[in-house]
Amino acid sequence: MKQAIIGFLLAVTMLGWGTSALASSMKGKSLKVTATAYNSVRAQTNANPSIAAWGDRLKPGMKVIAVSRDLLRMGIGHGTKVKISGLPGEYVVLDKMNKRWTRKIDIYMGKDIQAAKNWGRRSVTITVIDS
Repeated sequence: MKQAIIGFLLAVTMLGWGTSALASSMKGKSLKVTATAYNSVRAQTNANPSIAAWGDRLKPGMKVIAVSRDLLRMGIGHGTKVKISGLPGEYVVLDKMNKRWTRKIDIYMGKDIQAAKNWGRRSVTITVIDS
C-alpha cells in the first residue's frame, strides 16, 4: 500500500512538471482557432454564471477567454495570456469549454448578449504571450 501511494505521488509530481514545461514551450507560438463569444447569463452557463470553471469570478469588462480541452493539453492553461488577431489587448484564460469542442476559444463578453451575437463565429489566430 505504501509503495502504491509513493508511486501515485511521484506520478502526480511528474505530471505537474510536464505541464509547466509544456506551457512554457507554447510562449510565442501562434495557433489558428475558431472563436465564438459567451456571456455571464444562466442560459449560456449554469446556476452561477459569474464563476468560471477554475473558480475565478468573471465581471463585465474583463478580457477573458475559455479554451477547448485540446488547447489545455497543448499547454494553453489557466492564467495563460494571449493576443487574439483583430482584437486589441491581451486576454487571459480563466475558463474552459465542454469536452465536445476542439481547437476553439470562447471570448467573454460580460452580459452584452448582442455583442456576442454580433461576434458570431470567426476564425482567428491566437498568440501565446505568457504561460
